[in-house]
Amino acid sequence: MSRAFVKDTDADAVEDLPDRPVSEHPNDVTVEGLAQIEAAVAAAQAAHAAAQEAGDRAAMAQASRDLRYWSARRATARVVPDADDGTQIRFGSTVTILRDDGREQTFRVVGEDEADPSQGTLSHASPLARALFGKKVGDVVPAGNGEAEIVAIGRNRES
Repeated sequence: MSRAFVKDTDADAVEDLPDRPVSEHPNDVTVEGLAQIEAAVAAAQAAHAAAQEAGDRAAMAQASRDLRYWSARRATARVVPDADDGTQIRFGSTVTILRDDGREQTFRVVGEDEADPSQGTLSHASPLARALFGKKVGDVVPAGNGEAEIVAIGRNRES
C-alpha cells in the first residue's frame, strides 16, 4: 500500500526527531559545567534504558536524541581553569555590573550548557559576556539597549 494512504501516527513523527542543534562556539566549560554534562549523559542513558524496557518508542526516540546531544557535548567539552587574575574578566569570572537604569547584577561567565541568567550564570557566547571579556572595574560596556559599568570582578562564584 502506498504511504499516501497510510495515516502517520505520532510515534512515526517522534521517531524522526531532528537532532538538537549544537552550537558553533567552542564548548568551553567550567568544572561544574562538565559535571552537569556528565549528569545529563547519565540521565539520558537511564531514560533510554527505561523507555526500551517499557517499549515506549516515543520516549526512546527522545532519550536517543538527548543522548546523542549530550555525548557530543561531552566529547567536545574543554574545561577552562578559573582565572588566577581577578583584575580582568575572563571565562569563569564573576562580575558585578551596574546598569544605567540603576539595576545591579552579578553573573559568572560559564559555558553555554550551564548558563542560566536567572541563576546568575551567563554564557560566554552571549553578547554581554563577549563585551565583558578583557574589561576591568570601571569600564563601561554595552548591555541590552543601554550600558553597564563594571563594579566588581571575582575569580569564581564565591568571590
